[in-house]
Amino acid sequence: MKIDSHQHFWKYDPIKHSWINDEMKVIQKDFLPSDLEPILLKHKFDGCVAVQADQSEAETDFLIDLAEKNDFIKGVVGWVDLMADDVYDRLEHYAQFKKVKGFRHIVQGETDPDFMLRPKFKAGITELGAYDFTYDILIYHYQLDQALRFVKLFPEQKFILDHIAKPDIKSGEYATWQTEIKKLALNQNVYCKVSGMVTEGEWTGWKPSDFKVYLDTVLKAFGPERLMFGSDWPVCLVAAQYDEMLQIVTDYIGSLTHLEQRKIMGETAQKIYNLS
Repeated sequence: MKIDSHQHFWKYDPIKHSWINDEMKVIQKDFLPSDLEPILLKHKFDGCVAVQADQSEAETDFLIDLAEKNDFIKGVVGWVDLMADDVYDRLEHYAQFKKVKGFRHIVQGETDPDFMLRPKFKAGITELGAYDFTYDILIYHYQLDQALRFVKLFPEQKFILDHIAKPDIKSGEYATWQTEIKKLALNQNVYCKVSGMVTEGEWTGWKPSDFKVYLDTVLKAFGPERLMFGSDWPVCLVAAQYDEMLQIVTDYIGSLTHLEQRKIMGETAQKIYNLS
């Protein structure tokens, strides 16, 4: 199964989606399944995983509704308040929806350097295991130390690192990020999405070679069996078309075995998210 493990849908609202600033005008509009499906078909993808972009249960419900109406949406990574007193009840509620595979919090927007280590947040993570829900880690490179301390507390929980932890590709800095990524990858329950890179580099004039050291690092650290391709569509459109984002990855992995390529391009995502 060929899977795009990370993309978003939204009905654009300038207040709810205030993070889409004027430099990102190209994505200040609706992006729905009818926009993505022909792109996936063109590139022979079997489906995708829709990931939350707004921190509300209304967002989760929106994605569930889209997934139920569109078979190519194979899984949903939603949002739920993991620090709520009734988190168990909320997870029990979402467990009834077959396509809900896990949850995510936009930790990259949190100013607390120990946000994921808050007792209530950790208590919420503990509850995920009862339903085999995954947790997507969305952070910037400078939050990797927090993530490392966090994942060590939950050796049985399945974690997926989004966007290779958003290294500062624009500046070309990678030494500290590289060291921390290697440490994180030692935890065998952590997987990594090869996604989001173009938005962390120069939005215009970038070259595929800009991403090589970052791709080298995650491939060596995680191996093909713990890497998965994600387009981050439509966010990627601020810097690259879907075809261009895809080609960066497919060209890079072209020297790998067919089996290794298949893992990165879908089989890892199928396994970790339990997609059918």
